[in-house]
Amino acid sequence: MPPSTTSPVFADEFDGTALDRSVWLPHYLPAWSSRAATAATYHVGEGCLRLSIPRDQGLWLPGEHEPPLRVSGVQSGNFSGPAGSTTGQQPWRDGAVVREEQETFWGWTPDHGRLEMRARAELTPRSMAAWWMVGLEDVPEHSAEICVFEVFGDAVEPGVSAAVGMGLHAFRDPATPEDFAAVRLPIDVAEFHTYAVDWTPERAEFSVDGEVVRSCPQPPAYPVQMMVAVFDFPDRAPEADDDAVPLLVVDHLRGSEN
Repeated sequence: MPPSTTSPVFADEFDGTALDRSVWLPHYLPAWSSRAATAATYHVGEGCLRLSIPRDQGLWLPGEHEPPLRVSGVQSGNFSGPAGSTTGQQPWRDGAVVREEQETFWGWTPDHGRLEMRARAELTPRSMAAWWMVGLEDVPEHSAEICVFEVFGDAVEPGVSAAVGMGLHAFRDPATPEDFAAVRLPIDVAEFHTYAVDWTPERAEFSVDGEVVRSCPQPPAYPVQMMVAVFDFPDRAPEADDDAVPLLVVDHLRGSEN
Protein backbone atom coordinates (compact mmCIF):
# COMPACT_ATOMS: atom_id res chain seq x y z
CA MET A 1 0.00 0.00 0.00
CA PRO A 2 1.22 3.55 -0.69
CA PRO A 3 2.16 5.69 2.30
CA SER A 4 0.36 8.79 3.42
CA THR A 5 2.09 11.86 2.02
CA THR A 6 5.07 12.76 4.17
CA SER A 7 5.57 16.42 5.02
CA PRO A 8 8.24 18.12 2.89
CA VAL A 9 9.69 19.54 6.12
CA PHE A 10 12.72 17.37 6.74
CA ALA A 11 16.43 17.57 7.50
CA ASP A 12 19.19 15.01 7.66
CA GLU A 13 22.50 16.62 8.60
CA PHE A 14 24.28 13.24 8.91
CA ASP A 15 25.70 14.46 12.21
CA GLY A 16 25.75 11.10 13.96
CA THR A 17 27.77 7.96 13.36
CA ALA A 18 25.06 5.82 11.76
CA LEU A 19 22.61 6.08 8.90
CA ASP A 20 19.04 6.85 10.01
CA ARG A 21 17.40 3.57 9.05
CA SER A 22 13.92 5.01 9.69
CA VAL A 23 14.57 7.17 6.60
CA TRP A 24 17.16 5.39 4.45
CA LEU A 25 17.67 1.94 2.99
CA PRO A 26 21.37 1.44 2.04
CA HIS A 27 20.65 -0.52 -1.15
CA TYR A 28 19.96 0.35 -4.79
CA LEU A 29 16.77 -1.15 -6.28
CA PRO A 30 17.34 -4.51 -4.60
CA ALA A 31 14.20 -6.18 -5.99
CA TRP A 32 15.77 -6.62 -9.43
CA SER A 33 18.98 -8.05 -8.03
CA SER A 34 19.40 -8.95 -4.34
CA ARG A 35 20.09 -7.30 -1.01
CA ALA A 36 23.56 -8.82 -1.01
CA ALA A 37 24.50 -7.54 -4.47
CA THR A 38 23.02 -4.08 -3.94
CA ALA A 39 24.46 -3.21 -0.53
CA ALA A 40 26.02 0.27 -0.47
CA THR A 41 29.54 1.00 0.69
CA TYR A 42 29.02 4.00 2.94
CA HIS A 43 30.22 5.81 6.02
CA VAL A 44 28.50 8.36 8.26
CA GLY A 45 30.77 10.61 10.27
CA GLU A 46 32.12 14.13 10.61
CA GLY A 47 28.75 15.50 9.54
CA CYS A 48 28.61 13.76 6.16
CA LEU A 49 27.36 10.67 4.38
CA ARG A 50 30.07 9.19 2.15
CA LEU A 51 29.02 6.80 -0.60
CA SER A 52 31.92 5.11 -2.38
CA ILE A 53 32.72 2.20 -4.69
CA PRO A 54 35.94 0.44 -3.68
CA ARG A 55 37.76 -1.70 -6.19
CA ASP A 56 36.49 -4.99 -4.74
CA GLN A 57 32.79 -4.06 -4.81
CA GLY A 58 30.80 -6.41 -7.02
CA LEU A 59 28.47 -5.73 -9.93
CA TRP A 60 24.84 -4.75 -9.37
CA LEU A 61 23.30 -7.53 -11.49
CA PRO A 62 26.24 -9.64 -12.64
CA GLY A 63 25.92 -11.50 -15.91
CA GLU A 64 22.67 -9.83 -16.93
CA HIS A 65 22.70 -6.01 -16.75
CA GLU A 66 24.42 -4.47 -19.76
CA PRO A 67 26.49 -2.41 -19.58
CA PRO A 68 27.84 -3.78 -16.29
CA LEU A 69 27.59 -1.37 -13.39
CA ARG A 70 28.54 -1.06 -9.76
CA VAL A 71 26.64 1.27 -7.45
CA SER A 72 26.48 2.50 -3.88
CA GLY A 73 23.20 4.19 -3.12
CA VAL A 74 20.60 4.94 -0.48
CA GLN A 75 16.86 5.31 -1.05
CA SER A 76 14.02 6.52 1.16
CA GLY A 77 11.43 3.96 0.06
CA ASN A 78 11.23 0.39 -1.18
CA PHE A 79 8.68 -2.26 -2.16
CA SER A 80 8.10 -4.98 -4.71
CA GLY A 81 5.76 -7.75 -5.70
CA PRO A 82 6.71 -11.40 -5.10
CA ALA A 83 9.73 -12.98 -6.74
CA GLY A 84 8.96 -13.81 -10.36
CA SER A 85 6.56 -10.88 -10.76
CA THR A 86 7.18 -7.68 -12.72
CA THR A 87 5.96 -5.39 -9.92
CA GLY A 88 8.69 -3.10 -8.64
CA GLN A 89 10.29 0.32 -8.76
CA GLN A 90 12.26 1.72 -11.70
CA PRO A 91 12.54 -1.53 -13.69
CA TRP A 92 15.85 -1.56 -15.50
CA ARG A 93 14.29 -2.96 -18.68
CA ASP A 94 10.85 -3.84 -20.02
CA GLY A 95 9.74 -7.12 -18.53
CA ALA A 96 12.29 -7.07 -15.69
CA VAL A 97 11.44 -9.76 -13.12
CA VAL A 98 11.68 -9.43 -9.36
CA ARG A 99 14.47 -11.67 -8.10
CA GLU A 100 14.07 -10.96 -4.40
CA GLU A 101 10.80 -9.81 -2.85
CA GLN A 102 11.17 -6.64 -0.77
CA GLU A 103 9.57 -5.64 2.48
CA THR A 104 7.57 -2.44 2.06
CA PHE A 105 9.41 0.54 3.51
CA TRP A 106 8.48 4.23 3.38
CA GLY A 107 10.95 6.68 4.88
CA TRP A 108 10.69 10.23 3.55
CA THR A 109 8.24 10.57 0.64
CA PRO A 110 7.28 14.23 0.03
CA ASP A 111 4.92 15.41 -2.70
CA HIS A 112 6.10 19.04 -2.96
CA GLY A 113 8.42 21.58 -1.35
CA ARG A 114 11.90 23.06 -1.61
CA LEU A 115 14.38 20.19 -1.51
CA GLU A 116 18.12 20.75 -1.36
CA MET A 117 21.34 18.80 -1.02
CA ARG A 118 24.83 20.08 -0.31
CA ALA A 119 27.29 17.65 -1.81
CA ARG A 120 30.54 17.08 -3.65
CA ALA A 121 31.76 14.24 -5.89
CA GLU A 122 35.06 12.70 -6.91
CA LEU A 123 34.56 11.09 -10.32
CA THR A 124 36.53 9.52 -13.15
CA PRO A 125 35.50 9.23 -16.83
CA ARG A 126 33.73 5.97 -16.02
CA SER A 127 31.71 7.07 -12.98
CA MET A 128 28.63 9.17 -12.20
CA ALA A 129 26.88 10.68 -9.17
CA ALA A 130 23.24 11.68 -8.88
CA TRP A 131 20.35 12.69 -6.68
CA TRP A 132 16.89 12.05 -8.07
CA MET A 133 13.35 11.51 -6.83
CA VAL A 134 11.04 8.91 -8.28
CA GLY A 135 7.37 8.09 -7.90
CA LEU A 136 6.62 5.17 -5.61
CA GLU A 137 5.08 3.11 -8.44
CA ASP A 138 2.23 1.91 -6.22
CA VAL A 139 0.52 2.19 -9.60
CA PRO A 140 2.58 2.11 -12.82
CA GLU A 141 1.69 5.70 -13.73
CA HIS A 142 3.28 6.99 -10.51
CA SER A 143 6.71 6.50 -12.01
CA ALA A 144 8.01 9.90 -13.16
CA GLU A 145 11.36 11.20 -11.99
CA ILE A 146 12.57 14.60 -10.81
CA CYS A 147 16.35 14.59 -11.26
CA VAL A 148 17.99 17.37 -9.27
CA PHE A 149 21.54 16.64 -10.35
CA GLU A 150 23.35 14.02 -12.42
CA VAL A 151 27.04 14.38 -13.25
CA PHE A 152 29.04 11.98 -15.42
CA GLY A 153 32.78 12.03 -14.89
CA ASP A 154 33.49 12.24 -18.62
CA ALA A 155 31.53 15.53 -18.71
CA VAL A 156 33.72 17.13 -16.03
CA GLU A 157 36.61 19.52 -16.67
CA PRO A 158 38.39 19.14 -13.32
CA GLY A 159 38.42 22.38 -11.38
CA VAL A 160 36.76 24.25 -14.26
CA SER A 161 33.25 23.12 -15.19
CA ALA A 162 30.79 20.24 -15.39
CA ALA A 163 27.68 19.32 -17.35
CA VAL A 164 24.98 18.96 -14.70
CA GLY A 165 21.87 17.04 -15.74
CA MET A 166 18.52 18.09 -14.29
CA GLY A 167 14.84 17.92 -15.17
CA LEU A 168 11.99 15.44 -15.57
CA HIS A 169 11.79 11.89 -16.90
CA ALA A 170 8.28 10.70 -17.75
CA PHE A 171 8.83 6.92 -17.80
CA ARG A 172 5.30 5.45 -17.55
CA ASP A 173 3.52 8.63 -16.44
CA PRO A 174 1.54 10.13 -19.36
CA ALA A 175 0.88 13.33 -17.38
CA THR A 176 4.55 14.27 -16.98
CA PRO A 177 6.51 15.54 -19.99
CA GLU A 178 10.04 14.36 -20.78
CA ASP A 179 12.07 17.50 -20.04
CA PHE A 180 15.72 16.84 -19.18
CA ALA A 181 18.96 18.59 -20.11
CA ALA A 182 22.60 18.66 -19.05
CA VAL A 183 23.73 22.26 -18.55
CA ARG A 184 27.42 23.12 -18.43
CA LEU A 185 28.15 25.16 -15.33
CA PRO A 186 31.40 26.81 -14.18
CA ILE A 187 31.68 24.72 -11.01
CA ASP A 188 34.17 22.27 -9.57
CA VAL A 189 32.05 19.28 -8.58
CA ALA A 190 34.82 18.06 -6.27
CA GLU A 191 33.94 21.03 -4.04
CA PHE A 192 30.69 21.37 -2.10
CA HIS A 193 27.73 22.90 -3.93
CA THR A 194 24.05 23.20 -3.07
CA TYR A 195 21.73 21.52 -5.59
CA ALA A 196 18.03 22.27 -5.13
CA VAL A 197 14.56 22.08 -6.62
CA ASP A 198 11.52 24.20 -5.78
CA TRP A 199 8.66 21.83 -6.54
CA THR A 200 5.02 22.85 -6.80
CA PRO A 201 2.13 21.16 -8.64
CA GLU A 202 2.75 23.52 -11.56
CA ARG A 203 6.55 23.65 -11.88
CA ALA A 204 9.93 22.28 -10.80
CA GLU A 205 12.60 24.99 -10.66
CA PHE A 206 16.18 23.73 -10.42
CA SER A 207 19.06 25.74 -8.98
CA VAL A 208 22.74 25.37 -8.11
CA ASP A 209 24.18 27.52 -5.32
CA GLY A 210 21.04 29.65 -5.36
CA GLU A 211 21.12 30.40 -9.10
CA VAL A 212 18.16 29.10 -11.12
CA VAL A 213 19.38 26.90 -13.98
CA ARG A 214 16.23 25.25 -15.40
CA SER A 215 12.46 25.38 -14.93
CA CYS A 216 10.16 22.52 -15.98
CA PRO A 217 6.34 22.65 -16.04
CA GLN A 218 4.03 19.76 -15.14
CA PRO A 219 6.16 17.82 -12.65
CA PRO A 220 4.64 14.75 -10.99
CA ALA A 221 2.02 15.53 -8.36
CA TYR A 222 2.32 12.49 -6.10
CA PRO A 223 4.71 11.30 -3.39
CA VAL A 224 8.27 10.43 -4.39
CA GLN A 225 11.20 8.74 -2.70
CA MET A 226 14.76 10.02 -2.59
CA MET A 227 17.47 8.19 -4.55
CA VAL A 228 21.10 9.17 -3.88
CA ALA A 229 23.90 7.20 -5.51
CA VAL A 230 27.34 7.00 -7.06
CA PHE A 231 27.91 4.67 -10.03
CA ASP A 232 30.84 3.00 -11.75
CA PHE A 233 30.65 1.68 -15.33
CA PRO A 234 33.68 -0.60 -15.75
CA ASP A 235 33.39 -0.83 -19.55
CA ARG A 236 33.46 2.94 -20.10
CA ALA A 237 37.13 3.69 -19.47
CA PRO A 238 40.53 2.00 -19.65
CA GLU A 239 41.99 -0.21 -16.98
CA ALA A 240 44.01 2.75 -15.70
CA ASP A 241 40.90 3.80 -13.78
CA ASP A 242 40.49 0.46 -11.99
CA ASP A 243 42.13 1.76 -8.83
CA ALA A 244 40.00 4.92 -8.63
CA VAL A 245 37.29 5.01 -5.94
CA PRO A 246 34.27 7.09 -7.03
CA LEU A 247 32.92 9.09 -4.11
CA LEU A 248 29.79 11.12 -3.34
CA VAL A 249 29.90 13.12 -0.11
CA VAL A 250 26.58 14.51 1.18
CA ASP A 251 26.74 17.25 3.82
CA HIS A 252 22.98 17.54 4.23
CA LEU A 253 19.65 16.84 2.58
CA ARG A 254 16.73 19.10 3.56
CA GLY A 255 13.12 19.73 2.67
CA SER A 256 10.92 22.71 3.51
CA GLU A 257 7.57 24.18 2.50
CA ASN A 258 7.62 26.43 -0.55
